[in-house]
Amino acid sequence: MTDMDVNTSTDDDGGQRQLRAAWDELIADLQAARDAIDGPEYFPPAPSDRNLAEGYRYLSGFIHHAVERAFHEDPAFPAFRNALSVYNKSTIDNSDAIYFYAPLDGRRHYRVTAQLPDCRHWRGEPRAASGPLAPQYLIFEVTGGPMAGDTGDLRELMPGARTGFGTLDISQLAVDDDGTLELHLGPERPAGYTGNFICTRKPPSRKDPEGGELYATYISGRQLFYDWAREEPLHLAITCLDTEGGRPPALSGEDTAARLRRLGGIVRGQMHFWLAFYDRILNCNGTHEGEGRYFMPVNGYNRPNAASGDTGGGMSTNIYAGGIFELAGDEALYIEARYHGKPVYTSLHLGNLWGESPDYANHQSSLNGFQMHMGADGVQRWVVAHRDPGVPNWIDTTGLPRGYLSNRWAYSELPPQAQWPTIEARKVPFEAVRDCFPGDTPGVTPEARRRAIAVRQRHVQRRFRVF
Repeated sequence: MTDMDVNTSTDDDGGQRQLRAAWDELIADLQAARDAIDGPEYFPPAPSDRNLAEGYRYLSGFIHHAVERAFHEDPAFPAFRNALSVYNKSTIDNSDAIYFYAPLDGRRHYRVTAQLPDCRHWRGEPRAASGPLAPQYLIFEVTGGPMAGDTGDLRELMPGARTGFGTLDISQLAVDDDGTLELHLGPERPAGYTGNFICTRKPPSRKDPEGGELYATYISGRQLFYDWAREEPLHLAITCLDTEGGRPPALSGEDTAARLRRLGGIVRGQMHFWLAFYDRILNCNGTHEGEGRYFMPVNGYNRPNAASGDTGGGMSTNIYAGGIFELAGDEALYIEARYHGKPVYTSLHLGNLWGESPDYANHQSSLNGFQMHMGADGVQRWVVAHRDPGVPNWIDTTGLPRGYLSNRWAYSELPPQAQWPTIEARKVPFEAVRDCFPGDTPGVTPEARRRAIAVRQRHVQRRFRVF
């Protein structure tokens, strides 16, 4: 090693002041984010002991998320990371999902690869009788603009704030016979390449021909799991082909100062944005006149909606329905849903009033279409309750007296709106739960429930393993 290989310069007072100033701004942003936990102007949940305790955990999850993004998000040397996980839950997250993302520079070329276990169910074939399986569903989405919530300002929901560049899901993805999945991203398709491809460049629009070209900034997506006993998470790798074999520069004081400011901005923005979203867009607190298109009624559901920019994004192939449960100890919420066709994925799961999914490893606080019991009439039936009523489709509140209800139906191609699912709910006495279900609905013993929880515990460890 020569002297030219090592930066031996010493820091000057200006650099040190810059870093201290950035640190002070970070702390101020974290404090502003913390204020959302109990400042009424930010529309937080009522300050019960559990709500406050979970609020501080919620804030800590955004810090976890922001550290990764501020210091390890480099489109020249990208890696896939969890956008949400058991360590940072938010946005009424799906208990069946891996939410993944990686940064892009749409001017560059990238290769995404994965080695899949058996995925014949992606082609509509019966699942393999034994052995590991690929997730029930996989989708890639390429976008430009900020990640939802970063700005802290609901104006980011306005048209034009984000640009979609393309999606590919299991209905379109080509997989080699040996299970190899490869996807290329770039401003143009590589010469002679006929495989999976999403373009990361858009020419100026006809409405604004002087606006210049647009380039993608993120690839994101979901892995959705049905059979928690056998489906394995896919390990996705991404390489920037323009920089492969190179190395990023070392951190400088100026760079670190910028990253500290971004870290604080992300945490503050996310904390403020989603509470405002729940209050103003979903009107969850009932503080605005009129119900609104996405209003979340108490012990009921809004009309199912497709994902869009004005709902903060969401998986583009989903139809969503939501509401709020509010139950005393001796009450339950009975739910029925009907759908047309064959969605590739369907589920019901809960959220606390911060938008975190409750503990879905150690509680049956969610059920998907594979896990739930379906009667011969094809009607989806669930019951949300604080105690186990001994029926298959019990959704455990984990003791939350009030929280979010979220249902999803995913389609590779959205059906006509007249064929979208319908859903309704009604509050019933806990003692009457069994009478709500058809007579041929089987019972569930405490031992069977323990076995189901053990499957959940093992799966969540596999899904989010860190080594």
